[in-house]
Amino acid sequence: MQTLPKNIFVTGIGTGVGKTIASAVLVEALKADYWKPIQCGNLDISDTVTVKSLISNPVSKIHPEAYRLKTASSPYYAAKLEGVQIELKKCIPPVTTRHLIIEGAGGLLVPLNDKECVADLISALRAPVVLVCKNYLGSINHTLLSIELLKQRGIQLSGLIFSGDNFLDNEEVIRHFGQTKILARIDEATIINNEFIHLQAQKLKTAML
Repeated sequence: MQTLPKNIFVTGIGTGVGKTIASAVLVEALKADYWKPIQCGNLDISDTVTVKSLISNPVSKIHPEAYRLKTASSPYYAAKLEGVQIELKKCIPPVTTRHLIIEGAGGLLVPLNDKECVADLISALRAPVVLVCKNYLGSINHTLLSIELLKQRGIQLSGLIFSGDNFLDNEEVIRHFGQTKILARIDEATIINNEFIHLQAQKLKTAML
């Protein structure tokens, strides 16, 4: 059976590609803990709240964010508006005996402060990456650029999770040029609830056998 690292950083090829749903699926499949270091946007329906509402297993623990910012924007801009300075040294992973799913904000080059971006946070945490990709016209370029940046930064890529239906031959092209594993595809859905996440988690576990 394919094994994933103890700590996994979930990032995406952009915003709105399905990182939070993929994180919930990974949490459910691995009975892992979840942590989002930096949350920007509506704190009442944050990604942490969403993941907590979607998982079913009784052992996963949802850990509080290091930074909670109200503005729905890049962390750098939100922090600037709210008079906060994001520091990587304050993003300390919670201690757990289980897998830890760490969800990023946006894509790899989203700025966190005036010097550092999400990729710098990943490097500081020394966590291998699962890259979430959504199939659309242009996603080949966005995905391969993200893979190339990870290689340049010396960050380990554990594999890809595709969100939604395949588009033309995108996935095969990305597999070929990116030279990386496709871990799973999360089905397109109009209703995302506990049952959906559990089903996708079972699919992921089967694919890893």
